[in-house]
This record gives sequence, structure tokens and C-alpha cells, in this order.
Amino acid sequence: MDNTVAVLEKPGKMVIKSIPVVEPKNDELLIKIAQVSICGSDMHGFQFGPYLPPKDPNTIVELGHEAAGIVIKVGSNVKNFKEGDRVAVEPGIPCGKCEFCRTGHYNVCPNVDFLATAPNYKGALTNYITHPAEWTHHLPDSMSLVEGALVEPASVGVHAIEAGGNVVGKSIVILGSGAVGLFATMVARLSGANKIVVVDVLENRLKKAREVGATATFDGRDKDIVEKVKKIVGPYGADLVYETAGAVPTAKLGLQLVKWTGTFFIVGTIPDEVSVDFLKINREVTVRTLFRYCNDYEKTINLIESGKLNVLGITDKYFDYKNIQEAFDFAVNHKSDFLKGVITVDGSLK
Repeated sequence: MDNTVAVLEKPGKMVIKSIPVVEPKNDELLIKIAQVSICGSDMHGFQFGPYLPPKDPNTIVELGHEAAGIVIKVGSNVKNFKEGDRVAVEPGIPCGKCEFCRTGHYNVCPNVDFLATAPNYKGALTNYITHPAEWTHHLPDSMSLVEGALVEPASVGVHAIEAGGNVVGKSIVILGSGAVGLFATMVARLSGANKIVVVDVLENRLKKAREVGATATFDGRDKDIVEKVKKIVGPYGADLVYETAGAVPTAKLGLQLVKWTGTFFIVGTIPDEVSVDFLKINREVTVRTLFRYCNDYEKTINLIESGKLNVLGITDKYFDYKNIQEAFDFAVNHKSDFLKGVITVDGSLK
């Protein structure tokens, strides 16, 4: 079997290199990758390098972590998978021993080995990958492998809305309508939220947000944005506000839109400092960060299988793995032209 991997040779330059196929360890699977969806962190990595740069400048950096494929071989200790199984890869491998893993918060494990980032920078844009069976999930026959690759970003949206507790009848503002914002919008609607306002600066994304459940949408550049949103959610703001864009302006806007006693969730990765005027939110407002997901893959798969969470509805751009450079060039330079992109590594796998 021939194997290759897409490597970030330098910011802005991807190359495909030949590598050996690695035998799975006793508790691992060898997976033939079919589809990998593109995350905002992949695009950031392509442009500027990883959010967490390698300590060793000679480290090989690979990209891609939203993946699905077919099991080719199983390790000797693996009992619940077999060759030919269709699977989604949960990309984080926590240590299982630290206080966070032991208390059910494996998503914040400080020793996690997460695909395409520290400590190993091993990516999913490859023909064959080994991965622990414990962090691999069966896909129902009714789900496509493209849907399998989208379980990862959809799980972020599921985790975000779940963090808000019982949202029935509540007002929600979602800042940013990229993939995670759109998934959060879908889940908020499924969960019974009363009013869902989505804010972005791209009309194609706002249009999609309305299609998938937003009560109202607004252009974030509108100078009267705060007043207009509050006309929808109420004069004191929204019960729950989610920042999903990973930007300083939306973080600052969120602090103006959250209701007294409400909660402002930071879902996006904001690389810069955000100043906070605490005098304006000292009405028992909770500001809380969210990180990836935790125990959400199976429920997300169930939502997709049921048809309640239409992840294909926001997937509108497909790229070929062999044209990896062109794929990332398009993704970073034409963000307003598509919602969610997927790279097909092996289109013969269904």
C-alpha cells in the first residue's frame, strides 16, 4: 500500500510527501482516510503556521483533523471493530490519567495528542493513519463518509449549546456563522430556543443561518447592531451569547449583548487579547470559555443519522487531495464564496 501525507512545508505552501504505512499497535486501528473537512484552524495553520508553534523548528507539521474513513486493519487487543468498518475519527487522544481526564473533562487534558497540533503535529490529510480504537467511532450505514468527517465540527456546536443547559424558551445570540456558528444555530433550534439571532459580515452565511433556524440575522458592521439585536431578544440582551468567530470585535460585541445574569460563551479561538469593561457587566454575568467537545461524538452521530442535523446542508465546496495546494489557496482567499469545504482523499470509499 502506498501512503502519502500533506505537509505544511512553510506558511502558504503545502506539499504531498510519501511516507510508510505504519502497523497499528495493539489498541489501534489502521484507517484508510476518505474525507477530511477543512477547519478554520487548518486555514490559519496554512497561512501563518499552527496556533501552537512547534518548539523544534524542524518539526514536520501536517494538517487536517476532521476525518472519516474505512478500517483496514485492527490491533490485536481491539474487539469492537473489524476490517471494513466505516468510522469517524475523534482527533484528540487524552492521557486518561490527569485530574481533568479523571473528572470527565478529557477535552482540556494538558497532555492531549490532538491531530495536526502539539505535540506531534500528525495530520489526517493522508491515505492511511493509525488511531486508537477508543477514540474512533462507528458510522451507521445510512451516513456518508462526508457526514462522518463533519461529526467533528458539528460536535463543537452540540457541546456549545449543551453548555447553556436547558435552552427551551431562551434567547440566544450567535456571533459568527461559519460552520460552528451554523451548527450551533441548528442545535439551538432543535433544543427549543425561542429567539436565535445570528450576526456575521457575510451575507451568504447569514442567508444560510436563516435557512437553518435563525430567527433574525444582522450584519455585524451595522453601527446600530446592539440596539437592533436587543429589539429582538429584549432590552437587557440575550440569555446566552456565543462567540464563534474567534475575533476581538465579536468578543467585545458579545459583552454588550449578554443579559444581566446571562452567560457569554467564548467558543472561537481568539488569538489576541480582549479588554473587558467589567463595570458594564457587573450584573452577575458569566463569561465562560468552551473548548472543543467532550463525550459529544456519539450524540452528534445520532443527530446526523436521524436527519435532525443536516451537516451536508452547509457543505458546498469539495476539493481533491492531489490538488492540496490549490484547495488551501482557494479556502483562505475565497472565504466569502463557500461555507464549508471538504477534501476528498479517496472518493471510491462511500
